[in-house]
Formats: sequence, C-alpha cells, structure tokens
Amino acid sequence: MDQTREQLRLTIAAVREQQEHELLNNREFGLLHNVDLKQRIPTRSGPPTPEDLDELLCRRRSTRFFLAHPRTIAAIGRECTSRGLYPQTVSLEGHSMIAWRGVPIVPSDKIPITPEGTSSILAMRVGADSQGVIGLHQTGIPDEVEPSLSVRSIGVDDRAIHEYLVTAYFSAAVLVPDALGMLEDVAIGRQE
Repeated sequence: MDQTREQLRLTIAAVREQQEHELLNNREFGLLHNVDLKQRIPTRSGPPTPEDLDELLCRRRSTRFFLAHPRTIAAIGRECTSRGLYPQTVSLEGHSMIAWRGVPIVPSDKIPITPEGTSSILAMRVGADSQGVIGLHQTGIPDEVEPSLSVRSIGVDDRAIHEYLVTAYFSAAVLVPDALGMLEDVAIGRQE
C-alpha cells in the first residue's frame, strides 16, 4: 500500500465533503443564502405536504431536482403515506431515489436542521443552457490532480514528515432568480 497516496485520497475526500457543505451553507455564495426572496416559500402547516412540493415545483420551469436532508425526505414520505400517496422512484446517475412528479429528491446531510426540528428543501434548475444554477471552478491551476483541486508538496519538516497543501477552488452562481427556490421552515421533528 502506498501510504502517501492513501492519505491524500482520504484528505481529498474530506476536502470534497467540505466543498459540498460550503456550496450549500457559505454566507457569501452558498445556495441556501442566495435564494431570491420571491423564491422562498413557507410550508402551509409545518410538515412538507404534497401541496408544498407542488408550489415549490411550479415556481420554476425545468426543475432538475430537489435537495433535502435525509430526515426531511423521510418526513415527505410520512406526509405522502398518511394521505395515501406513494412517491415514485427514479434513477439519477445510477442511484435509485424517491421523486415528486418525476423530479428526484436528492439527499444531502449538509442542509442544516434547526434545534426546533425544521429544515429547508431546495428546488433547482441547473446548467448554463437552462439559465440555472452552475458550479464555478478554476482550471489550469498548478499541481492540479482533479478539476479545481491541487496538491502541492510543501516539503519535509524537521520531524521528517512530508507535508502537502491541498487546495480546492470552487463557487456557485444562480444565473436567474427563478433557477433556485426554497421551501422554508419544514417541520421534520426534534433534533436528536
């Protein structure tokens, strides 16, 4: 086993996890903080009802997917089941997940849950051609090992430890306000 390669692989995986967190939660460019005020809607009664999902869906054309915390997805399932509705399952990039009106609900544990047990659901259109949400990254950086990620050797310190600097360059942009919408204050239960 190449210990350096394995340690770098694990470090890169941790950097990518932090990247996902920042893309959602960063105060400057994170998606949760950049939803247009007109595209933020409250739930009707607290839990995520089918009517809430319909309203979120109808506010934008060509919604590619919903993004929600796994506990929020479970709350959606409970609400639908209590009404005798059973969300369909779709395949997205080889993964099976539940969907609402054919739009997959993608899980992300990076969407926060408040101590009061509320969260948010994002709905987004993606891609430059659709005037949606796009990811931004820096290309052609020195020591690039993956797109927008560089690993630079700093050298060996006085304890004979080889040090590396791992840097990821990324951001996101919402091209037009209706590309991103959010269902706010979704009641899912108490935080455990």
